[in-house]
Amino acid sequence: ILKQENYQIKMLCVKPGQSLSLQKHKYRSEHWVVVKGEAKVTIANEIKKINVGESVYIPLKVKHRLENEHDAIDLMIVEVQTGSYLGEDDIIRYEDKYSR
Repeated sequence: ILKQENYQIKMLCVKPGQSLSLQKHKYRSEHWVVVKGEAKVTIANEIKKINVGESVYIPLKVKHRLENEHDAIDLMIVEVQTGSYLGEDDIIRYEDKYSR
């Protein structure tokens, strides 16, 4: 949606039954806001569900994952990234069902 120095805003769509990889970032933190659906969120060792209008903060260097456990509704997230480097090569993946 918007990319500037030290911050970036994205819209993420996670299809029903799908997830992002378990990952962390060296140079950026993220803030996720649910705008459609229900998210299952893993941050470090904590797992919780968040609904429309709710948000979570993922600090720098903390493992995290986003999942859509619903069987019919897309999960839509507004993601705000902040940090000194926002490139896609700052993703350290631990588990990834898509073999990236």
